[in-house]
Amino acid sequence: MNQGKIVEYIDHGDFIIALCLQDDGTRLHLLTPTNREMNLSPKRAILISASSINVQSPREELLRKLKKMEEGRNRLKEQVQVQELWELVKDDAESYDHAYLAHLCFGEQITDDHISGLVRALFDDKLYFKMKDDRFLPVSEEKIANALAQVAQEASKEEKLREGSEWLRGVLENRPVQEPRCREEITKILADLALHGEDAPGLRFGKELLQRAGVSDIREARRILVSLGVWGEDENLDLLRFEIRVPFSEEHLRESERICGAEAAPGEREDLRDLRILTIDGPMTRDFDDALSLSVEEDRIHLGIHIADVAGIIEPGTLLDEEASQRGTSLYLPRHQIPMLPVALSQEALSLKQGCDRPAISLLAVLDRDGNLLESRFVQSLVRVEKQWTYDEVNESFDSEPRFREMRRLSQVLRQRRMDQGALVLSLPEIAVEVTAQGAVVLHKVEQDTPSRGMVAELMILYNWLAARFCKEHQIPAIYRCQEAPVERLSSEENRYIYYVFKQRRKLSPLSIRTEPKPHSSLGVDMYTTVTSPIRRYYDVLVQRQIRSYLCRGAPLYTREEVEKKRLLLDPLLKSIELLTRNSTRYWIQKYLAQHVGEKFHALVLDVIRNKYRVLLSDVLLIAEVKRENGQNWHEGQEIMVKIRKSDPWEDYLKVDIEKR
Repeated sequence: MNQGKIVEYIDHGDFIIALCLQDDGTRLHLLTPTNREMNLSPKRAILISASSINVQSPREELLRKLKKMEEGRNRLKEQVQVQELWELVKDDAESYDHAYLAHLCFGEQITDDHISGLVRALFDDKLYFKMKDDRFLPVSEEKIANALAQVAQEASKEEKLREGSEWLRGVLENRPVQEPRCREEITKILADLALHGEDAPGLRFGKELLQRAGVSDIREARRILVSLGVWGEDENLDLLRFEIRVPFSEEHLRESERICGAEAAPGEREDLRDLRILTIDGPMTRDFDDALSLSVEEDRIHLGIHIADVAGIIEPGTLLDEEASQRGTSLYLPRHQIPMLPVALSQEALSLKQGCDRPAISLLAVLDRDGNLLESRFVQSLVRVEKQWTYDEVNESFDSEPRFREMRRLSQVLRQRRMDQGALVLSLPEIAVEVTAQGAVVLHKVEQDTPSRGMVAELMILYNWLAARFCKEHQIPAIYRCQEAPVERLSSEENRYIYYVFKQRRKLSPLSIRTEPKPHSSLGVDMYTTVTSPIRRYYDVLVQRQIRSYLCRGAPLYTREEVEKKRLLLDPLLKSIELLTRNSTRYWIQKYLAQHVGEKFHALVLDVIRNKYRVLLSDVLLIAEVKRENGQNWHEGQEIMVKIRKSDPWEDYLKVDIEKR
């Protein structure tokens, strides 16, 4: 029976002393120093004294004794040097009872108070001993070292939270505050929050940091980083989120300079410098990777399509080749141009510049006046561009340049042939973004189906189609672009062309990238690859490298398995870049609309849903959703006017209202 004995137990992490007033065998009825009576299971008792107190004594006397006993035991606890005690027993690899350890601390004469002081000390400092089966076992040195490191880490974390939150609060309140020593780490955590939201690696720390600074929404991390000057107002977060490589390293630039300074490697090239070769591109183009030539002899058309021989300059497996493969493509974004290859190569040594001798892989084709292909061959060539034209210049020169007229006529014949084979023409204008020196956003709608653009596109399709056939016929492993027939073909209405394009695009089967040739439905060809932009696309470099290797030594460089491996690495990267490009265009259009809040825009109803409309802002080609109000009864394809209520490019939020008739 434990009546009259001193019982000690743990409650909410605190060591509690109590007097057992009654023991019925299943529970202890206790009195605490705060004059509280309670029941406790005997299993919860940490210590039960050997000596007893007369429970019949006055309550005040019992409480006084308990308080005095607790004070005494706490004083004894302070005398226990836990680490020194651990040093005495750590090497014995056994467990010890309370009394033995109390003897080591206090000598031979020990009481219940000494044992309690010891146990209290070991419970306060749990680093050196752990309790198992009512005995104490020394913790190993390795575990102690790990625990101490954890304690130091937690202390460091707390210091960073304190310093960082004070700094951020000062920044938010626009008052001077000394930067913390952990500034770089704090900004990295904020960047992760802004980039990845709830998926940020340091989410818990970041949330606590912001909360201490008085910020409850982690999306505010972006605004804070802009205030700190870490990011600009229009920072492209996708470039950071997808870890897009922007600058080239010093090693890459040195290799680029070495290539530019090296003499052309000897090899058998067909000299085509006597042809009248020209390029046709946009006015801002600086990397010219395709050129054209055309001449007519009686009823024969001699067509040359000349593509910069990037594969002949960039050797496989080199630093620049590896870097290009990890970039995947050049990126052309508003205020960001990120080439796949260094500028010294992409805009100079590899580029088909006017008046410069350049290596190329040329397609030399002979066609009759009806566009029938009579013969064609791919050759390693040496070319020299006679003149560089812009699309607008060509559009203005069809009457004065017979070559352009013939190119256009031929391209129209080739295009109609593809149309007869099921090709779809679904081109839309491109929205080009210009940001003025004052920060204003200006949008330009660039038509893609002008005579000159359509002409060049058609001839590039011819090159890529014949390259695909060349690879198949010669069993050259390559990358093919394939697309099954659309689930439905819609009829086009000239007066509702944009509506038709958006609706038909939804019916298209997804494009797939394969190492087996399959038809490309939208282009109306039986197989298709891309090899006409090797300065800008790594897939094109791969295919060009395969064709060039076959032309040089009669065999491709890569096996099908090697090509498939490269495809599997490139595909996810290119999908991320495609998403990045769409997001960038959408951001700047949203920013433009934010500058025109309250203004009216032409729109086209694309879909009528139960409680909303999906509309296309025709001038900027941006889709928005509008709540359907009572009395509204618009139909698909109808042209309406909408008013911009709010546009937030950071949050990708656009609110428009339909204007009443």
